[in-house]
Amino acid sequence: MEAFYRTHNYLLEHTASPVRRQLMDEINWNDRLIGIKGSRGVGKTTFLLEYAREFYGCNNKECLYINLNHFYFTERSLVDFVAEFRAKGGKVLLIDQVFKYPDWSRELRYCYDNYPDVRIVFSGSSVMRLKEENPDLSGCVKSYNLRGFSFREYINLMVGTSFPSFTLDEILKDHVEIAERICSEVKPMAFLHDYLHHGYYPFFLEKRNFSENLLKTMNMMLEVDVLYIKQIEQSYLPKLRKLLYLLAISAPCVPNVSQLSKEIETSRATVMNYIKYLTDARLMNMLYPEGDSFPKKPAKVYMNNTNLMYPIRPMAVNHQALRETFFYNVVHKDNKLNVGMKNTHFLVERQHQFKIEESLKGKTNPDIFYAVEKVEIGYENVIPLWLFGFLY
Repeated sequence: MEAFYRTHNYLLEHTASPVRRQLMDEINWNDRLIGIKGSRGVGKTTFLLEYAREFYGCNNKECLYINLNHFYFTERSLVDFVAEFRAKGGKVLLIDQVFKYPDWSRELRYCYDNYPDVRIVFSGSSVMRLKEENPDLSGCVKSYNLRGFSFREYINLMVGTSFPSFTLDEILKDHVEIAERICSEVKPMAFLHDYLHHGYYPFFLEKRNFSENLLKTMNMMLEVDVLYIKQIEQSYLPKLRKLLYLLAISAPCVPNVSQLSKEIETSRATVMNYIKYLTDARLMNMLYPEGDSFPKKPAKVYMNNTNLMYPIRPMAVNHQALRETFFYNVVHKDNKLNVGMKNTHFLVERQHQFKIEESLKGKTNPDIFYAVEKVEIGYENVIPLWLFGFLY
């Protein structure tokens, strides 16, 4: 146990979050079992450690971070560890890499039922379905999603500002005033291109080649987050990788499932399942007409975020695809998106039609909102594209 406390304190002293994540304030930390999901590379470990630092500080044995990837847990049960932690005054256990431990959901449920004075916060892959696939946790786990940096968080990090986030309704109603207030302190458009290229994943701050690091992360998403967690045979990895490549080089696109099934030599149903796995891993996004959902074929598939578009085709990234992907990624967090109608790109919350444009020429339609890249401060129903990056 003491060795884990030493590791905990070392990590708190040497791991710092470059910017405070908004999710920290969205979680009800009084819940006794909290699951934090997120794709590989978005900073789940750092987030857990930042919580420990902010609420407990170093050398406080009431809170402990552990990684279930540790060999110690090959012979010691999690239940026994929690019992010892509790006996020594422990109150909050932060568990990383929970899926590496066999029967983890059953043992977490046992701890929840038998140690009501211990709160457990665990991290997991975005591929995990905590409630649907783990009936042991039904009714007791509160699940949250940690995303990559928003454009707002990126600007706060790069400039040292502390801009708040805004709801979609606030932006639609007050976008001119909000944009004027932000632009009085910083020029957001000067940062947008860099964010689209490398600002989503926190590891862009590391002194390593970002594109190579992201390619490695993408492969790990496939090999661990999809194959390992979904228990798919390793021999199917080349098919998954090829499918991701074929979709990525044409996204956003209407997927030709019959053609894709020929290309990767598998059935149409398997192609659809693979696309769902890629979506769960936060590599792709699926867009449906209103009223449709999986397992139906999506109307379009997008890359999950714009950073993913560059490593696969660094010299041929389509700028309109970038704009649409950025909008989908940031608006999708708290709002429902469907295929737009009447020459629009997106229907948001079943009521707002959006067109995503580089610039505007000619008259606008009063029934449509325009998210425009080359507009710093908008007017009426014309809203700067960058401002949607302040939704979280």
